[in-house]
Amino acid sequence: MKPENPSEPFKRAVSVAVRSLAGEPELEVNFSSEPPSLKGLKARLPTPTRTLPAHEVALVRGVGDAYALRKAYHDEKVNAQFRPATADAGAIFEAAESARVEAIGSIAMAGVRKNLAAGLEQRLTQRGLAKARTREEAPIADVMGLMVRERLTGEKPPANVAAAVDLWRPFIEERAGKDLARLEGALRDQKAFARLTRTILKDLALGDDADGSSDDESEGEDNESQEGGEEEDDSRAQSESEASETSEDKSEDGEDSDVETSPEQSDDLSDAEEPDEGMKPNRSEAPFSHQDEWGYKVYTAQFDEEIHAPDLCDAEELTRLRSFLDQQLASMQGVVSRLANKLQRLLLAQQNRHWEFDLEEGMLDTSRLPRIIIDPMYPLSFKREKDTNFRDTVVTLLLDNSGSMRGRPIMVAAMCADILGRTLERCAVKTEILGFTTRAWKGGQSREKWLGEGKPANPGRLNDLRHIVYKSADEPWRRAKKNLGLMMREGLLKENIDGEALMWAHNRIMARPEQRKILMVISDGAPVDDSTLSVNAGSYLERHLRRVIDDIENKSPVELTAIGIGHDVTRYYARAVTIVDAEQLGGAMTTQLISLFEEDAAHERHARRRA
Repeated sequence: MKPENPSEPFKRAVSVAVRSLAGEPELEVNFSSEPPSLKGLKARLPTPTRTLPAHEVALVRGVGDAYALRKAYHDEKVNAQFRPATADAGAIFEAAESARVEAIGSIAMAGVRKNLAAGLEQRLTQRGLAKARTREEAPIADVMGLMVRERLTGEKPPANVAAAVDLWRPFIEERAGKDLARLEGALRDQKAFARLTRTILKDLALGDDADGSSDDESEGEDNESQEGGEEEDDSRAQSESEASETSEDKSEDGEDSDVETSPEQSDDLSDAEEPDEGMKPNRSEAPFSHQDEWGYKVYTAQFDEEIHAPDLCDAEELTRLRSFLDQQLASMQGVVSRLANKLQRLLLAQQNRHWEFDLEEGMLDTSRLPRIIIDPMYPLSFKREKDTNFRDTVVTLLLDNSGSMRGRPIMVAAMCADILGRTLERCAVKTEILGFTTRAWKGGQSREKWLGEGKPANPGRLNDLRHIVYKSADEPWRRAKKNLGLMMREGLLKENIDGEALMWAHNRIMARPEQRKILMVISDGAPVDDSTLSVNAGSYLERHLRRVIDDIENKSPVELTAIGIGHDVTRYYARAVTIVDAEQLGGAMTTQLISLFEEDAAHERHARRRA
């Protein structure tokens, strides 16, 4: 028998511990190189290597315990009721709630406390908090999570991130210290804790008008004494913020000023006397923060799936499909490879070093010596070699896996993804390859459920999504190359709901640590799903796609580009190209990427000249 991977017993032990701590025997625990996540009854943890180094063991245990405690002590319905709509306030709210559920486990169990502390330190280090030297480099949400944890458990922040916490501590303590001290009394009451967190957000001038109270009142008259206490909290928060709610204290986007600023003081503030920008958290809106207003809804997400390519067919069939793809690659290898080599030369050139000349110290510049011979009074000239500031980059290729792509288009898309994936990996650019389709034609189980429930009017999206991960960003190409053969499988390609697929791909790439994020969409038509469009307006899916694209292009740091095969995508995307024949796809993909990287290189050269 083949010997068992040494990490397998550890994985089994962690899985049992997570299910036990969560009190949920049906919780499915998986291990993957994908970003960790908890969705419904599925938990995805980081996969450890065979040697089980201590830092990986700590990270896996810490993430597992954190998810288990969230499953045991967190009510998602309550969380959604009180969570602020704005991105920064929402991030702080989530960090505080995570600190609450983890504090419950830390206080009760010493082993869990140790796991959580080790896992927390690893995660924050990976996110770069240990390197933060200014407030802009230290996200206030991470800092607030650590300060709430400190208030609830008495545990100081990990030593390697303590400096980052100290950057924000005076600002937070001055404005919200009193309310932070009250959190401990609401540790096991999620509603009361959420209300206090909202009050703290107002203290920090990050509150919004919605506080979830109207929804809360409709739940009934149970726990009257508790509700009375919470109403006192609301009254106190309202009275404390009255001074800051005058028209003079409102900024153009409706944000409140600090609660300690009196009306007289605010009258004296001029535009030139704005508080230091370093004292304010970034408050830009996140994409999709107003999607509830779009009029788009999902009848049920119960049957949706995000699945890795090897899980859709057995290894033998995947190998056979990959061999077929390799045979087809021979016919177009030349033209795409030439373009890929051009892209590779461009990327490697950007990563080369350059010299700075005419310096007062460094290495003697011998090319300037003749000037000294001619004029002995001329000063010596020095030079220094300097690394080019090439930004870490990740590229996501999102491929339309709809039925209209069947035949030559999907084959060409798979081949181009193959060649570009290999090229970008050689240039140290992380690449993720994703696909989107539906699990069934004409609605699948979602439609059956809708029919069984009496056909409610305006059900919204009415099909089962299938989002496929062919290659994750951290997965080596040699391990993922076989997965692209899946696109050749008969029966895989069905219908396409582009808007939700684009949101999914965007959220995955946003979770990446790289500085630059590029998302390329390849599609051959507008979103089409017969089941959804038969019970909604004909433009229902297209309107949603336009909203998603608009949010990404205007509110996200992700650079979005698209290629339409026989379909004009320029009416949707600001940066797009349309090709007539699938054979042009390789050239279009490579040209689009080259233009993006050349544009970035030009910006870098301009910045260097200005400096």
